[in-house]
Amino acid sequence: MPSGSRCPDCGSSELVEDSHYSQSQLVCSDCGCVVTEGVLTTTFNDEGNLREVTYSRSTGENEQVSRSQQRDLRRVRDLCRILKLPTTFEDTAISYYQRAYQLSGIRAARLQKKEVLVGCCVLITCRQHNWPLTMGTICTLLYADLDVFSGTYMQLVKLLGLDVPALCLADLVKSYCSSFALFQASPSIPVKYVEDKDKMLSRTLLLVELANETWLVTGRHPLPVITAATFLAWQSLLPSDRLTCSLAQFCKLANVDLPYPAASRLQELLAVLLRMASQLAWLRVLKLDKRTVVKHIGDLLQHRHMLVRMAFRDDGTAQVETQKQQKGEQRQQEEAEGSTFALPERKRPASPAPLLPPCMLKPPKRSHPTPSISTVTGDENISDSEIEQYLRTPQEIRDFQRAQAASQAAMSDSNPP
Repeated sequence: MPSGSRCPDCGSSELVEDSHYSQSQLVCSDCGCVVTEGVLTTTFNDEGNLREVTYSRSTGENEQVSRSQQRDLRRVRDLCRILKLPTTFEDTAISYYQRAYQLSGIRAARLQKKEVLVGCCVLITCRQHNWPLTMGTICTLLYADLDVFSGTYMQLVKLLGLDVPALCLADLVKSYCSSFALFQASPSIPVKYVEDKDKMLSRTLLLVELANETWLVTGRHPLPVITAATFLAWQSLLPSDRLTCSLAQFCKLANVDLPYPAASRLQELLAVLLRMASQLAWLRVLKLDKRTVVKHIGDLLQHRHMLVRMAFRDDGTAQVETQKQQKGEQRQQEEAEGSTFALPERKRPASPAPLLPPCMLKPPKRSHPTPSISTVTGDENISDSEIEQYLRTPQEIRDFQRAQAASQAAMSDSNPP
């Protein structure tokens, strides 16, 4: 009991502490008045003087956490536990959420953006610790829109000034391929479709590296490219039984969703493999197409660095090559003119295609607006400044000045002062 305290009703100093359920209160033993009833939070000074304090003026005001913030903090913890992340990841994600919640741009955002903020904090934490996790996985868990999630993610990284490294492509391939249901025999999967996980993963990594070297990954979502590469790797390991299986059937067997652009990425990968196959003599005579080239993916990947250099040319060396070709042609012409026997001209082999991104090889067609058709009738009003441009001779100028003076005189007569 604080020293010098008295009951506000009877003035007695006999105040005792009485525990009422879980709340301890000071009660006057003479009159039974409850002195500290209803006091939620007090400061040390007010506790000494036994004065009640409103919550807005108390020490608990700074520790106030809204219900929405409490709910989102629980969602951060639940999401980390569902993904089986370490405890340090959970603490880091919570700290990022608390920092983001203090920003005015996030606090005043729509409810849809606040809901995906939980996943953005978890994704940033995983990226910083090089933990393989994709936006699509978190969007599936949160039932969130991918466009809203990506926009909120970029905004949060910019506002907090965080350094988030790019996701390692090899780790993403390993984590994504591990979810495929093709590595264990089951009643729903035929035996000929079951494949060894290590063999399939190693070949998929080589195909994804090939796609990265030929500009098929840059600036694009990686999952469609990985899906197409996994499908080709799976087919090439047993082509006799798997060439009849389509990409959609493969995704259904593997129990994964088929990304929309995966079919386009598959055609681009097959086009690259066909160009590489045209550089090998024992494959050139077979006249391969996009269906039969899958049988020889193992040979193509074994020599992929040399075949890519032979099948494609660099833009930096293109000018040097053209200059060398021009000099060689000039020398051949001079030798032909100087020799007495004219040799038959040989057809120059076609130069390899440039190694450029698909967006530069096949740029999208831009719609040009149709120009508006203006019909001239001759009855349009012409200003005085434009009339002077049409006057050519001195006689036309004098006639125009005379007509202008006459019109001004007529206007002054009709409107007298």
